[in-house]
Amino acid sequence: MNTSPLNSLTVQEAARLQFKIIDCITKRFEGHEILTQGDLGVTSGINKPAVTQKAEQVIADIFDAEACILVRGAGTGAIRLGLHSMLKPGEKILVHKAPVYNTTAVSMEMMNISIVEADYNDLSEIKQVIKENPGLKGALIQYTRQKPEDAYDMAQVVKTMKESGSLPVLTDDNYAVMKVSRIGIQCGADLSCFSAFKLLGPEGVGVIVGAASYIEKLVRENYSGGMQVQGHEALEVLRGFAYAPVALAIQAEVNEECVTRLNSGEVPYVKQAFLANAQSKVLLVEFKEEIAEKVLKEAEKLGAAPNPVGAESKYEIVPMFYKISGTFQSTDPALKKRMIRINPMRSGADTILRILKEAAERVI
Repeated sequence: MNTSPLNSLTVQEAARLQFKIIDCITKRFEGHEILTQGDLGVTSGINKPAVTQKAEQVIADIFDAEACILVRGAGTGAIRLGLHSMLKPGEKILVHKAPVYNTTAVSMEMMNISIVEADYNDLSEIKQVIKENPGLKGALIQYTRQKPEDAYDMAQVVKTMKESGSLPVLTDDNYAVMKVSRIGIQCGADLSCFSAFKLLGPEGVGVIVGAASYIEKLVRENYSGGMQVQGHEALEVLRGFAYAPVALAIQAEVNEECVTRLNSGEVPYVKQAFLANAQSKVLLVEFKEEIAEKVLKEAEKLGAAPNPVGAESKYEIVPMFYKISGTFQSTDPALKKRMIRINPMRSGADTILRILKEAAERVI
């Protein structure tokens, strides 16, 4: 199986991003404000907590954007509101010729949005589809891979869409933000949407960053007290941002080390190992025998997490051993019995290979 995982930031590059994040915070907040839990409610004149507004300005600065809004509903809520700000019910949107992420598909169904497909791996096809569909009102690009064979470049796809039809572009940056050098809006998109929970932040908070025209519409509409992300939550988002880049870069290094060691034969029960974005950048391990499901049961007994919480949330510190995604299974149903995926989280390669070897030995 050939895959084209996204290029991850090095630890040095991640450290520079961390420094940028802190620099942006110091330009918007006074020192004593960071050592508080923020404010609550709808401050007169801005209809949200003042600390939340400052945090949103910081996030816009981090990603070189015009504006930002923190919303309820994590990544799903961010994408849902982003689509709402960009499209009217019943309009058409361009998507990649691949399975649409389940919760995103629900959001489109809620708005009665019609989809038009193009293979984002083929820029000429994108141009042709846009030409043949003058009624398109926007485009959605998922940054991470939707199919094992995906290899498209975000910046090239956005550029093609803009040149071919001046389409507003929304990017789903979940599992990519703070791992790659530029998120969607930094590649020319209009809005980037992602979950703060996947960046060591609080549960349920989503981030929309990008063009002020779309975000100001959402600010006007989300004025009630119950819709607000409170000051203490906004500060949690920033604290998560401060630690996420380096942690994710170390995770990427561990993935690379595991691939090298497994493909050199360190665990004799493994046929091959490789990296893929499914959806997180993970280690895919194929066994020589059909032992995948049994290995997963034994790996949990040896300390591996059996399932995600928020997919790289602050709670997920031990390595996660779990089944391959439905997308990968669809390419070859037999892989379910031979292959697992592993996310290192905060663990090192020695821990992962020890658990993998011991779990395999228990079932062979």
